[in-house]
Amino acid sequence: MIEYWPHHQSLELNKQVVSLFYNTRQKLSYNLSNSTNYMLYIDLLDNNNKQRLFSNVLIELEIIILDIIALDLTIESLKLLSSKILFDLIYKSLKKFVPTLKCNYSDFFTDFSVYLKTIVNEYHLLFEYLLVYLTHGSSKMQSQFFIFEYEKTPISHVYILFENLLVQVSDVIIYCIVSKMDSLFSIINFIKNNNLSNISYFSIRSMALFLNTLLIQSLIQLYISQPKSIYNSRYKVWLLGSSGLVVKYIYVSRLDDIYLLSKLQLIIFCLVEIQDLIVPQVEKFIFIVSKILLYVLVSFLGNSVIFCIRFILSSIYSNYQ
Repeated sequence: MIEYWPHHQSLELNKQVVSLFYNTRQKLSYNLSNSTNYMLYIDLLDNNNKQRLFSNVLIELEIIILDIIALDLTIESLKLLSSKILFDLIYKSLKKFVPTLKCNYSDFFTDFSVYLKTIVNEYHLLFEYLLVYLTHGSSKMQSQFFIFEYEKTPISHVYILFENLLVQVSDVIIYCIVSKMDSLFSIINFIKNNNLSNISYFSIRSMALFLNTLLIQSLIQLYISQPKSIYNSRYKVWLLGSSGLVVKYIYVSRLDDIYLLSKLQLIIFCLVEIQDLIVPQVEKFIFIVSKILLYVLVSFLGNSVIFCIRFILSSIYSNYQ
């Protein structure tokens, strides 16, 4: 039987939010290694430090939820402040995770790189709607964004949004730390000095390969995967699985997101779609031609073999005559 998220602010909603935080904390005892083909910046951390980072994000998120409830922020206020709340969550969790890191809020998010653009563009609405679910209940959703009626929002759906936020925010935190380092040597030293990972597994070469791979992955995500996800009306989300971090897809309405795509994204997306249209037809044509050529070749070889056998037999027969 499917259980649904509470509709309004109530004792039942408070209980569900408490259960959400408690159950998610329990999952932090799982193996938190990345079990997908997608790389994350948090892959730099060992399991213990991932647990610590996730716990810090949970603590700061819990404080934010309590503040929103205490201030009795309206849905309109949450919508306007969601980006700032997200940045506050990232910054405060980062400072809690690495207190010795020298940074100030005003300078920290000035450099919007490819990676941050991807995250902000892709997940800001999911974060906004998650805040609404946690503080006001499902009845306050103002648009048909997901594929079900908001009065029948499955509890598992809110868990998905929550776990995805936890992973994405944690990943952005490590990205922010790495991006502020001026060299690969500084990154490795920072990880070593703060005991964030087993540094014996990292060399300058392996670190360069790791960061370059992530950069290429971000570019592919921004200019190809993200437009295709919008076209297919879905989001890629990260979850805490029993055997590690896993990727799933949820289906949503993303018609408004099409207008947010840049011209370059649209051009590349159109080229990819043209490729997706043409390549199968070319492959089909090549397959048919290959079958015809193979049939002709087999027929030719077969007839040649038969001719040779007949010639040999006729020669033998002539010799006996």
